[in-house]
Amino acid sequence: VRPVEKRYRFDYFFDSPPLGDVEFDAKPQVLLIGQYSVGKTSFIRYLVGRDFPGQRIGPEPTTDRFMVMINGPEERTIPGNALSIHPDLPFNGLERFGVNFLSRFEGSQMPSSVLKSLTLVDTPGILSGEKQRTSRGYDFQKVVGWFAEKADLIILLFDAHKLDISDELKGVIDTLKGHEDKIRCILNKADQIDRQQLMRVYGALLWSLGKTMAAPEVVRVYVGSFWEQDLKSMENADLFEAEENDLMKDLAALPRLSAVRKINDLVKRLRRVKTMAYIIGYLKSQMPIVGKDKKQQKLIQDLPNVFRTIMKKYNLSPGDFPEITSFSQKLSETKFSEFSSLKESELDALNKCLSQDIPRLMESLPSEKDTPEALRQKMGGARMSSSPSVPLPSAQSKFGRKKQNAANPFGFAEEDEENYW
Repeated sequence: VRPVEKRYRFDYFFDSPPLGDVEFDAKPQVLLIGQYSVGKTSFIRYLVGRDFPGQRIGPEPTTDRFMVMINGPEERTIPGNALSIHPDLPFNGLERFGVNFLSRFEGSQMPSSVLKSLTLVDTPGILSGEKQRTSRGYDFQKVVGWFAEKADLIILLFDAHKLDISDELKGVIDTLKGHEDKIRCILNKADQIDRQQLMRVYGALLWSLGKTMAAPEVVRVYVGSFWEQDLKSMENADLFEAEENDLMKDLAALPRLSAVRKINDLVKRLRRVKTMAYIIGYLKSQMPIVGKDKKQQKLIQDLPNVFRTIMKKYNLSPGDFPEITSFSQKLSETKFSEFSSLKESELDALNKCLSQDIPRLMESLPSEKDTPEALRQKMGGARMSSSPSVPLPSAQSKFGRKKQNAANPFGFAEEDEENYW
């Protein structure tokens, strides 16, 4: 795949560097996005069960940087420049966003049973207003898009008291196009309003999301108060407890589903690379001997018809084509005459990868057709059980129940070696 990506400049057009071993070995990533003071950092603190290095919580915009929570033997913060060149962490492509971004990128390392299986990414609070957007010093939406591509789950947090979707938040949600299957929403601080208000707020949020996200399906919204403090009102305690349990089950399943997610993202990437090869090859073939600049301008202006022609000629899916506006902007900064011609042998290798190699990879994953012995072998001799391998959260004191496992919402303390995360 890599030679094809390099030949047809996939990295340039999709802002996606070639994949390495570290991307496939990486733990599942959870990306948290939301406006300032919606409870992103408090939610992370609740998940890991304790304060973490570099933590800043407050009603004002406190998190002014991208924070990555990783497991490690000692508590410390790691500067962004060091993180971006770390050989064992999947952040090597971030140096393209410049020194301004890397100075606002930080790793928070600490020993944690939760972080042994997950990597959590906290983002700066999304602001409203042109001044705040332009003064960041880096392209916020492109950075979010980079993390979204690598994330296994994207959580959008909303405050029950401020549902307005600002221009920057709408721009970020637009950046998440193509990752709708990963997106979950949280309506946080819902314990501070009564049942009637909650019904109206929930409906208003779904309406706003329906207008903002161009997808026919309704995104899953979890309602509750996602931090360790007791509920302000017990009126909806049973609902909030059920919603929190559902969210924790989603998070607890990520390590188990990570291999399938990586294969899914790889197939998505392969289809895009294949489409990009056909586009670049076609544009190159249309270049005349004289009048190249004029022909290039005409092709860029007629890009929708060019895409339709390529789609019909090579029987491609419309969903595999890049977004026309941004793609045409990047095309205008290149010279078609310098593009590489289409090489059928490389395309045949890609098709073989999609039709033979990937299915063979899928066969190595546990399947219902496997015998117990084959399952045990695929799972590395792991103990087979009908119960989930990751402990799920049990009732918490904040819901008015008997206090259990309060230090870790995933269920068991780290000292309990049989059951902890």
